[in-house]
Amino acid sequence: MFDDLKPHIADLRKRLVFSSICVVAMFFVCFAFYEPILDFMTLPVKEALPDGTNMIAVSIEETFFTAMKVAFFAGFIASLPVIFWQMWLFLAPGLYDHEKKLVIPFVFFATLMFLTGAGFAYYVVVPLGFQFLIAFGSTVVTVMPSIGTYVGFFTKIMIGFGVAFELPVVTFFLAKIGVVDDKMLKDFFRYAIVLIFIVAAILTPPDVISQLLMAAPLILLYGVSIYIAKVFNPAQKDDEEEEE
Repeated sequence: MFDDLKPHIADLRKRLVFSSICVVAMFFVCFAFYEPILDFMTLPVKEALPDGTNMIAVSIEETFFTAMKVAFFAGFIASLPVIFWQMWLFLAPGLYDHEKKLVIPFVFFATLMFLTGAGFAYYVVVPLGFQFLIAFGSTVVTVMPSIGTYVGFFTKIMIGFGVAFELPVVTFFLAKIGVVDDKMLKDFFRYAIVLIFIVAAILTPPDVISQLLMAAPLILLYGVSIYIAKVFNPAQKDDEEEEE
């Protein structure tokens, strides 16, 4: 059995190497421009901070390591098309010839949905979440966030929303190869709601508004996924009648 897995493990390693090389290359490019990238990343929290306050560094090396985090995150985002392309190449041997031709739509829509999720987090979730957290207790203390802590949290929530918004793309792929159909997703809906709120609680700031802002679009995307499965792999009538 292990011998059968060796070619797949070797191919996976190859895909990971190509993706890593691309990320590292983009890391060095982005590191040269980390300041404008950091300005863009910190804009939501700067707008939420009270007048006269700013972000701080609590240690000497924090600014350097923050710059590395920023460059790595930006390099990862810039490498998304290559990462999704390598992911498709890893899965392609198990697909039919007509399914292998979907590589360009897969790479395009996977990248688009990731950026859509990250954009929603940047323009909606992060500003509202930090406005609430900074305003809470502002009459007692002056909030001066650490730049390193903020960047770490920012990258976590951006990647979390980006991955979450891949749900329709994953559903399309699984429906095309016959793994899921619309009936399976409908039956799992009640459990999906619970999982969505758990994920939202983990990935968002500890306030109800941010959690709802993540859970609501995910529930909507789950509904879109049901429709996608119904179009590309609808449940058989016989199976539905037997279940009834």
